[in-house]
Amino acid sequence: MVNIRSPLPFKILVMPLRIYNSLTRTKEVFAPLSPGVVRMYVCGMTVYDFCHLGHARVLVIFDMVVRVLRAKGFDVRYVRNITDIDDKIIVRSAELNEPFDVVTERFITAMHEDEELLNVVRPDQEPRATEYITEILNMIQTLQEKGFAYAAENGDVYFRVREFDGYGALSGRSLDALMVGARVEKDEAKDDPLDFVLWKAAKPGEPSWQSPWGAGRPGWHIECSAMSTCCLGDSFDIHGGGMDLRFPHHENEIAQSEGATGRKFVNTWMHNGYVQIDQEKMSKSTGNFFTIREILAQDTDASRAGEVIRFMILLSHYRSPLNFSEQGLMQARAGLERLYLVLYKGRVLNAVSEEKCPDRYRVQFDEALEDDFNTAAAIAVLFDAAREINRDLAANNGGIVGARIRQLRELAGSLGLLYQEPARFLGLSGHLDANKEDIDVKVASLIEQRGQARRDGNYTEADTIRVQLENQGIVLEDLEDGTTIWRRH
Repeated sequence: MVNIRSPLPFKILVMPLRIYNSLTRTKEVFAPLSPGVVRMYVCGMTVYDFCHLGHARVLVIFDMVVRVLRAKGFDVRYVRNITDIDDKIIVRSAELNEPFDVVTERFITAMHEDEELLNVVRPDQEPRATEYITEILNMIQTLQEKGFAYAAENGDVYFRVREFDGYGALSGRSLDALMVGARVEKDEAKDDPLDFVLWKAAKPGEPSWQSPWGAGRPGWHIECSAMSTCCLGDSFDIHGGGMDLRFPHHENEIAQSEGATGRKFVNTWMHNGYVQIDQEKMSKSTGNFFTIREILAQDTDASRAGEVIRFMILLSHYRSPLNFSEQGLMQARAGLERLYLVLYKGRVLNAVSEEKCPDRYRVQFDEALEDDFNTAAAIAVLFDAAREINRDLAANNGGIVGARIRQLRELAGSLGLLYQEPARFLGLSGHLDANKEDIDVKVASLIEQRGQARRDGNYTEADTIRVQLENQGIVLEDLEDGTTIWRRH
């Protein structure tokens, strides 16, 4: 699917791409298994509720990764799964007294609506666990035949962790350390506390599928192993997800997949950092979280709010903690408005100049992204480029402004930013003399008085009027040519 809200991609040709591999804990030069082709799998949502800010970070971060890889000229085959059957979904189905598939369909639709507002492009494939039951059963049977799995007396099927050499490499945990915290629930029949479930025997009233071990449903971990290998092959290039999935989910994926296929599962593991709310780790269990929709509702324009959330997420390096606060969100909006205001000021020259723009900012931008997708440094380059455009505008250097504007939008577009109409994003109603009917006479009079005060050099009075207007929700922007434009805040 092509995202029509971003400029056409450009090829980055500065230096080799380096990615931090969670498995080796080092930055490595990225080289796909098949030249020019990147196969990438990301653990998606468990759809029993609306997406929260942690989900937003996963959606935006790996959307950015796909955009940058495609901008470098790679043919990216992006798969992001949907978990549409698990314990939480069954509990929610019972709470709502609705069939589980009705519940999941509703929240899948909601997830796609949130994605649209975050300017997240749909993955090439979006497999659902319930569509891969046959493949899941085949993988479990293979594991059982190879001695990695066993059927217990209670009808469950478990993976023998001690049979897989190297278990714990991704998370850096030894089997001895894992044993200290291991426990067995009273309804489990494991041979070893470390073993994990591959197939769960059905309880009365639960959704179930037939299997060689009786009616049941898949365990969470095996779902991703089956879907990823079916869609991308036994070995592929990148596997991504949140830091919270590294153990046990991704650790178990490695054991299952490599146990079944006998091949290395993934070359590069990428994990984005945790989300914090006012410096405390976000946790749904404690109520310390926000849904995407709750944040979007704080702005009268959902499209603008969605881009602000995306911008806020990209302001931090993907492996760093992301701290969410009202102040941080306001600062993100203010920063994005600065970039859009530059586009607005230079809008007339956007398609006029054919002059070639120097490559300095593009080189710096590319170097930042090629260093483990350092979006924070890349966005700093966007602000440097915007400041230079402002200097050119002030100096009436129109010959280069159009080229610089196009370059700014092109660079930002590779991050999925600056895709909206500037006037719409800024809430600008246009020039004063053309819009008196849009605001009441008193406000129009105050704007005119302030303009006269500025022309007379009475800046104290001009500042007083500006504050008075801001208190009424009217924000002014003074352009270099002396024109004042306004918007409702």
